[in-house]
Amino acid sequence: MAGLKTGARLRSAVCTTEVMVISVPDKPAEIACGGAPMIDVAEAPPGDQSPSPDAAEGTKLGKRYVDDSGDLELLCTKAGDGSLATGGVLLKLKEAKKLPSSD
Repeated sequence: MAGLKTGARLRSAVCTTEVMVISVPDKPAEIACGGAPMIDVAEAPPGDQSPSPDAAEGTKLGKRYVDDSGDLELLCTKAGDGSLATGGVLLKLKEAKKLPSSD
């Protein structure tokens, strides 16, 4: 997807997953879900397709997904069956930061 920008909304072409781009790396990034490139949320998904078996772990509503470097961050706005990836590498669920104890 050319011109990926913060705030962009994308949808999966093979499942119900929708995301919002929170941060983007300096280099161009191709985002996929379920093994297929994601499309703009305004576009209609192509016909009856399903996620590839190696990218079907699913996404969770309200969770953030990041790449290994932490430069790319996506917020899941609608859950689905496909897994998010960039450059053929699955994104991982962003862990919550530990807060200091109040003692």
